[in-house]
Amino acid sequence: MTNLIALADRYADIKAEIEGLTRLLDEVKCEIKAAGREEIVGTRAIVTLGLSERNSLDTKLVRELLTAEQVAACTKTALVETIRVKAIVPVTTI
Repeated sequence: MTNLIALADRYADIKAEIEGLTRLLDEVKCEIKAAGREEIVGTRAIVTLGLSERNSLDTKLVRELLTAEQVAACTKTALVETIRVKAIVPVTTI
């Protein structure tokens, strides 16, 4: 049981660290975009900013245009595993 407790805490710690790093990375991405340069050359890395188009399917519009049966025929179901974490709040006594 102790290993599982440590595993839960380790997961939460690593997830929190990644979220913090992701926030920092997002801030740097914004700075790179704001610089308005296609290429920024550092001493250890070259960062390039590209622009491309991506097509996506408007599922809301598809549901309006197709019948429920047609939508069902085109729908795939997949199993998705989800791991959630929440902090344990210590109980305080008054």
